Amino acid sequence: MASVPVRKLSRDEQRQRVHARVRTRVSGTPERPRLSVYRSVGHIYAQVIDDRSSRTLVSASSIDKEVKKGLKGGGNVASAKAVGKIIAERAKAAGVVKVVFDRGGYKYHGRVKALADAAREAGLQF
Repeated sequence: MASVPVRKLSRDEQRQRVHARVRTRVSGTPERPRLSVYRSVGHIYAQVIDDRSSRTLVSASSIDKEVKKGLKGGGNVASAKAVGKIIAERAKAAGVVKVVFDRGGYKYHGRVKALADAAREAGLQF
């Protein structure tokens, strides 16, 4: 029998598999919602989600006017720090202090780490 060549997964397909695997264990509750991160080449996005009611409580991204003001683009560490700070402020205003961090299948490095550190500094606990 001839062997069938195995197709290599793209970087995004591999990330989605990792994210799906992690999501079997990480879930947001009303007491401790999930802080989800998505990063594209040009921007970074964060949401605080209650998975039980399937509701996004607060969100922030590098597209927001508040974040865009003093930055040179959305795909860098500086914008990730700004998004982390704003998501923490908005979450605290909505009454959320403790969250579960969902890195979205990305490595905890660079922009994802910068967003998480900024959110912690601004008062979110995870």
